[in-house]
Amino acid sequence: MSAELAFMSAVELAENIRHKKVSSLEATENFFQRIDRLDPQLNSYLTLCRDQALADARAADDAVQQGSDLGPLHGVPISIKDLELTKGVTTTMGSAVFRDRVPDMDSIVVERVKASGAIILGKTNTPEFGQSGTTENKLGEPCRNPWDTERTPGGSSGGAAAALAAGLCTVSMGSDGGGSIRIPASFSGVYGIKPTQGRVARFGGYGRPSANHFSQSGPLTRTVADSALLLQVVAGPDTRDVTSLRQAAPDFSAGLGAGVKGMRLAWSGDFGYAAVDPEVVDITKKAALLFGEMGATVEDSGLNMEDPFDAFWDVFATATYTSYGHMLEEHRDDFSDYGLRSIEHGQTRTGADMSRAIYEVDKLGRRMEEFFDDFDLLLTPTMAVPAFPINQRPSVIGGKTVEPFWGFLPFTYPINMSGQTAASIPCGYSSDGMPIGLHIIGPRGAEAKVLQASAAFEQAQPWAGKRPGVS
Repeated sequence: MSAELAFMSAVELAENIRHKKVSSLEATENFFQRIDRLDPQLNSYLTLCRDQALADARAADDAVQQGSDLGPLHGVPISIKDLELTKGVTTTMGSAVFRDRVPDMDSIVVERVKASGAIILGKTNTPEFGQSGTTENKLGEPCRNPWDTERTPGGSSGGAAAALAAGLCTVSMGSDGGGSIRIPASFSGVYGIKPTQGRVARFGGYGRPSANHFSQSGPLTRTVADSALLLQVVAGPDTRDVTSLRQAAPDFSAGLGAGVKGMRLAWSGDFGYAAVDPEVVDITKKAALLFGEMGATVEDSGLNMEDPFDAFWDVFATATYTSYGHMLEEHRDDFSDYGLRSIEHGQTRTGADMSRAIYEVDKLGRRMEEFFDDFDLLLTPTMAVPAFPINQRPSVIGGKTVEPFWGFLPFTYPINMSGQTAASIPCGYSSDGMPIGLHIIGPRGAEAKVLQASAAFEQAQPWAGKRPGVS
């Protein structure tokens, strides 16, 4: 029963719990047994909530027996990325600075997850403050990919993706400020969607308040329907987050069976500037053309952009410095190299630098907005390469020299800058067996359309049955 329960979808598990075919306690105990057995190889969790989770699972089963009103994820075990505050549970944010911090409040996302009836198994591994596309920090061993434990699962939601892929939770909550849901989704062979900027209200943290220009919380799941369900749970406005969209979230599941007939889709293999592994381009382009067989039109996008990373980095790093720069003097030795690099870059930015960067952000946003006057969705590779060995970021991709820190993720951070929604869906495997993701990008507010197209692709080319070696 272990693997059957571990890899059951959230939709199916919630239904089985509701109809008393499976107990929440049985599912929760099963996950902890698997975590004890498998996670020493992966380091996907930083903190486990064993006692509380088991108590909550018993209470969930009692509620079923009593005929109580049940939430959409009632009794379903979930993992929470350790950037989300959890009341009474250690929240490190992937940083040695906060190794022992225990918040007295939940983030909005955690409030909503709890209200849905889900059971929180623990907090998943993340790089310091979510500042990296891979998952290493000063708290312990690197997080590892279940498909090949010598390789990274990606980041910054690396623990979330690794736990999910290995069957150590039913669904995972991640967040994405430059690709941090889509990178590990692609590298680890799961589905992940970054919502439109402001779709999921966010609030709370240990840093000083700073505008949340690029980051959104969102789901990582093994099925598209599970992402639609979890996104429905966490989406929506909250007055505590001044950047949250004021309108209520649409029904993300309503169009999952509608297909893509009549949709006009665009393809770009490089955005005009990206260095990409030829095998990745080949696999993802074939996946994109599959939409044509399903009734959509697929055209070359003609996109020829300049790399906007400098503007992204100025805004991203300035927000990091605003939040954590006051800790430099006391905690410099506790920061990771990449965390320190981000804070110190932000420290050097002037008002003029920020003004220029924000102009570039606005310009990119308008260009992408106009692009979607002609197309429903844009398809690209999610990542420029398959997952690589830990601490061996590529400096050459497709014969071109790239900056190792961000050269492997050229397709993700521009979409954070433009505020659009985008998903990564498994679409194939490299010659050495590593997952490859297709990037499905939509206009602002078009999560339902991205999910609709994702569900059509999932039906045409299912992936959920193929499991990694560590599972």
